[in-house]
Amino acid sequence: MTFVLAMLSGLAFLGKGFIHMADDGDICVRTGFWANATLEGGLPVGKGVEAASSAARLCQEGPSVGQRAADLGIELPWLLFGFVALLLFSQLMNAVVRDGPFTETAARRLSVLGWAVTVGTPVVGLVVGWSQSWLVASMAPIVGSGPEWAGPQVLILAGLAAVIMGRIMREGVRMREDLEGTI
Repeated sequence: MTFVLAMLSGLAFLGKGFIHMADDGDICVRTGFWANATLEGGLPVGKGVEAASSAARLCQEGPSVGQRAADLGIELPWLLFGFVALLLFSQLMNAVVRDGPFTETAARRLSVLGWAVTVGTPVVGLVVGWSQSWLVASMAPIVGSGPEWAGPQVLILAGLAAVIMGRIMREGVRMREDLEGTI
């Protein structure tokens, strides 16, 4: 089942990329640069309530190739990350079903999955954040562009937990093999 989900994620990645590059329509991006700016004219709110904007939506008609690529850099990296993570998880599950959970293969695949998530999360977060920042700066030069993080960085902790569990499982497998060798 996880393999099917991985393949669907991979197809979504490819489909989104092809469709988006073939599309010649507008591209839009949200920015929080103007967060907490007062709204001109105000909103009909109650007494003592102050209205502020939380994000601006910028749209570019007839975007350049660079803007279209930056828009893809916002949308595609998490799909690719999901595909890789699900594919590695599928391989882990296949090893567990085939050989059992406490084997060298399962421990190694859990560690590989953990490292992929631990390293992949900040890399994808930076790619998405920089793409969004550059796209916003290309539409509103006053904003400027710089390194930003995007996405759920808490996945780094889940990846590190998988690496640690893989190491614990590997040590358990070695201890079991030593015990079986002495009996």
